[in-house]
Amino acid sequence: MPLIPAPKDQWYVVHVLSGQENKVRNSFERRIESEEMSDVIFEVLVPTERVSEVKKGKRSESKRKFFPGYLIMNMHLLNDEGGLVDRSWYFVQETHGVIGFAGTKNNPIPMRPREVESMLLQIKEREESIKPRIAFDVGETIKVSDGPFESQPGVIEEIDQEKGTLLVSVTVFGRPTPVELEHWQIEKEE
Repeated sequence: MPLIPAPKDQWYVVHVLSGQENKVRNSFERRIESEEMSDVIFEVLVPTERVSEVKKGKRSESKRKFFPGYLIMNMHLLNDEGGLVDRSWYFVQETHGVIGFAGTKNNPIPMRPREVESMLLQIKEREESIKPRIAFDVGETIKVSDGPFESQPGVIEEIDQEKGTLLVSVTVFGRPTPVELEHWQIEKEE
């Protein structure tokens, strides 16, 4: 039998109704206080990332969930023998919007310490940096909206999500020429 992590080192992925992540988290937080559960439920996270996009020439920033349909919970759910801590189990199961624990039927398995470390680092990095939202596909015809090729049509050849750049083929002197553009320098062709 695997070693059970200490109560404060137990992290679980909880499957919730898609689009209800914040509502379920808020419900958990209210109930943790009203039902005095802070001794067994330590933290409830909805992992998000900041994304920027340009719509109709205006740059905007928003938050997007990067594990839609899931919450990450730090809670004392398994005792030293691997049995369920009933208070925690029923607290989660009886919360409106919860489907269950990810990857298991009725036997929740805590995440491994290195998975937790990696996930928490990823959450921190994604919340601190702004990722461009690229709403285009390879092969799509677009119009360049900024720069030396402004108002020229082009075809997307490659997308680099991390850098927020696209390799676009535009026609220069009658020849298709690949040009690297920022995500905000192009728009959908109408």
